Amino acid sequence: MLDNVLAAFMFFTRLPFWKLKTVPQECFKHVVAYWSLSGWLTGGLMALSCWGLLYLFPAPVAVIGALIVRLLVTGALHEDGLADFFDGFGGGRDRESTLRIMKDSFIGSYGVIGLILYYLLGVSLLLALPVQVLPVVLGCADPFAKYVGSHILRELPYARKEVESKAKVVYDRFTWKEMVASALGGLLPLVFLPLSYSWMLIGPVVVFFLLIHLFRSRLGGYTGDCCGALFLLAELSAWMGAAIVTHFME
Repeated sequence: MLDNVLAAFMFFTRLPFWKLKTVPQECFKHVVAYWSLSGWLTGGLMALSCWGLLYLFPAPVAVIGALIVRLLVTGALHEDGLADFFDGFGGGRDRESTLRIMKDSFIGSYGVIGLILYYLLGVSLLLALPVQVLPVVLGCADPFAKYVGSHILRELPYARKEVESKAKVVYDRFTWKEMVASALGGLLPLVFLPLSYSWMLIGPVVVFFLLIHLFRSRLGGYTGDCCGALFLLAELSAWMGAAIVTHFME
């Protein structure tokens, strides 16, 4: 299990965990099971950076700075998937064309516009939150959205052949031990979330089922880009839920 966790940190971040140990290639088939655990790192760094920046700068700088920290840590891995998702589902007309466009390494107009709108909306939602809640929401939404998104393996098969995978790996379904580890990774950080903000957790679940339906109907399965898009859109819906809670508490 420790090798699998280390493989997840290697896969989902750019931090030099590879210097600690060389893990077997087989471990990378299990990384999605520990995706939420990697969220402790990425979400935690966002929360800490936001908290620190709030002491020095206005809230917009702290929010944008926290998002930049995660981009640097992950190498924009999930954002690349989101852009490919927008390009593929925006420009594709059937399964084959959608998969072909999503695999293209060049970003198209749908991807550019999608990422711009995603960040404009995301920053606006986060700035609607009280500053004392901002770091907590950032720290909790990341691992929870990854936990919700990881269940894509239980709902859909892989849409491509393994040799066609960008990452050259097809993820294995969870064992019961991995299900427990995934749940702990996604749910344990929520103990820091104020009870009134627990409503924000509904959005990611709704987004999950909507996107699962879309992936099933268009592709008959999922790809790595679908995983990245699912995570970011689920997280965005959590931020939106937190903004709605804040609005009704005022």
